[in-house]
Amino acid sequence: MTQVSAGLPSLTLSIKRCDLISTALAIRPAPFYPSPMIPPKLFNTTVQSAKRARATKAGMFLQELSRDEILERLEAVNRSFKKIAIVTGHPEIWASSLSEATIIPDEDILNLEVGAYDLVIHSIALHHCNDPIGQVVQCGRGLQPDGLFLASCFGGQTLAELRATLSVAETNLRGGLSPRVSPMAEIRELGAVLQRAGLALPVVDSLKIPTSYHDLYHLMRDLRAMGETNIMTARVTSLTARTLFERTQKIYAEEYSNPMGRLNCTFELIFLSGWAPDASQPTPLKPGSVSKTLQQALKEAKKLSNN
Repeated sequence: MTQVSAGLPSLTLSIKRCDLISTALAIRPAPFYPSPMIPPKLFNTTVQSAKRARATKAGMFLQELSRDEILERLEAVNRSFKKIAIVTGHPEIWASSLSEATIIPDEDILNLEVGAYDLVIHSIALHHCNDPIGQVVQCGRGLQPDGLFLASCFGGQTLAELRATLSVAETNLRGGLSPRVSPMAEIRELGAVLQRAGLALPVVDSLKIPTSYHDLYHLMRDLRAMGETNIMTARVTSLTARTLFERTQKIYAEEYSNPMGRLNCTFELIFLSGWAPDASQPTPLKPGSVSKTLQQALKEAKKLSNN
């Protein structure tokens, strides 16, 4: 009994000590209780604004092509839209089209009213968003039920030749790579974005625009006129040695020149569309509800055409 009673004070002290340690851990900052992770900023929006400010009217030919494609797709929709929002970094492109629309800057947090629009257009900006999925989600939230979302952006085949030749040239000269051409999503990845945003009836398609340039410097001048030069946060900010451009020009001419000696260059525009869910929209049939096979349906269609 003496031994047991003698051990109680030490046991009590041990419990109190554990309580003190637990309290200390509970109020102690990371690494024990880390704060929520903040994703890194892939693109520098301040640099982006400066480069867009230097863009020229002549450099807006792809922006104008994208706008015309979107307007053509809208004409095919048997519906008139009353409340329209356009997310864009180049509002001047839309000044003469859909003039009644509300222009929304393509910032990380979009100034869209929730459930206020029957049409939201996101015009050539997703490829330079720090959170493209979040952008589409925000656009979806801005739609009324059965509202339409349309977007365009540059796709993964854009500047594929420039990306490849720059990589080879820099590896040869420096034994490593620097981020010089922005990463761009492939069409299948953008289709998944629409689904993750909860949009119904998603459709994604692409338009490849083959171009050619006299030389590498001609292409770089066009990219500056578009306001589409490198804005990645991890980009090299020091002056690039001319030898890198000379080596890139040589490799480009060897690998991607056409019979006329010009440098081939591909731009890819990807178009996305989806609808805010609504009970009035068509839904797929339940599994097992089909009454005839595809082969039977084709035979019947062939008989009808013969008659």
